[in-house]
Amino acid sequence: MSTSPSHRQKIQRRPVHGVLLLDKPLGLSSNQALQKAKWLLRADKAGHTGTLDPLATGVLPLCFGAATKFSQIQLDADKTYEAVLLLGQKTSTGDAEGDVIETRPIPAITPELLDEMTRRFTGPLAQIPPMYSALKKDGKALYEYARKGEEVEREARHITIFKLDMAPAQDPRAQAAIKIVVNCSKGTYIRTLGEDIGEAIGCGAHLGSLRRLETGGFVAGQCVSLAALEAMTEPEREACLLPPQSLVAAYPSVTLDADNAGRLLSGLRRRGEPGQWGADAPLVQVYGPSSSSGQAGAAQAFLGSAHITADELIPQRLLSPIEIQDILKTTQRRLESFALEPPDRMVASLHS
Repeated sequence: MSTSPSHRQKIQRRPVHGVLLLDKPLGLSSNQALQKAKWLLRADKAGHTGTLDPLATGVLPLCFGAATKFSQIQLDADKTYEAVLLLGQKTSTGDAEGDVIETRPIPAITPELLDEMTRRFTGPLAQIPPMYSALKKDGKALYEYARKGEEVEREARHITIFKLDMAPAQDPRAQAAIKIVVNCSKGTYIRTLGEDIGEAIGCGAHLGSLRRLETGGFVAGQCVSLAALEAMTEPEREACLLPPQSLVAAYPSVTLDADNAGRLLSGLRRRGEPGQWGADAPLVQVYGPSSSSGQAGAAQAFLGSAHITADELIPQRLLSPIEIQDILKTTQRRLESFALEPPDRMVASLHS
């Protein structure tokens, strides 16, 4: 009997807040993987941070509850991929799923040739998105046109390949193959990069495999598989979640007293003394006290994000009082499970 969420009994959803670093398995779409993880956690709100093709595996951060407010940061993040290019054949989709549409002889893959390709495809590039993509044209995804055999005009997108490593590879599906490791800006299509490299070599190529190794500082070694997640108890699954602020951990932080925290959460800008909030910054993570006493050493409550301009702290994406309470309760449960002193329950002061 199928164990997919659609074939299971109705479950009681609950508020879950955090980031699950999933190692997406082969064959599932990003949304299918998200829905399965959402079901396993009984989460009432979830979203992913940019799609991975069904034929791709690797790092897929999934956001739950309050963390969904900061998912755009991951969408905009640089990423690192490992892929295998199968030389000598072009396919209709640019990957191994498509039909072979052209076969050409393969030249000798020498170190000199790979060095030349590395130089040619490193740096700023203009890339035409593939027809088999979710980009929209006149309200329809490009893959909808492609499935009907239609090709529509697409504008080139400007991307950057920060680093590109290339080496010969062995693959039984092709006479010759190349493994590439690509560190790139958002919006880069590795299938298109592979096809462009194949054209530059002169033999054509398509993607044999694709794995995302890193996105926005999160790496494959931090990820959990769906199979492992399914084998866990519910508390163990919860323990896999990173807190929502992990999505903004690379940015400076500002800690407010209870009065300023409450006013910021009401949407009010906070004017500070020169340098009080730090230097001007497009994004900072903001914290407040987690107890009405605001005593030294008390745990801090993550309030959301803001930016700083001319000594003014301006709110951007803020958590609700209920979300803050939920996160503090989760923190308390975890501390209690380790027999530690739990933080005070609070936040009333933040909205008094």
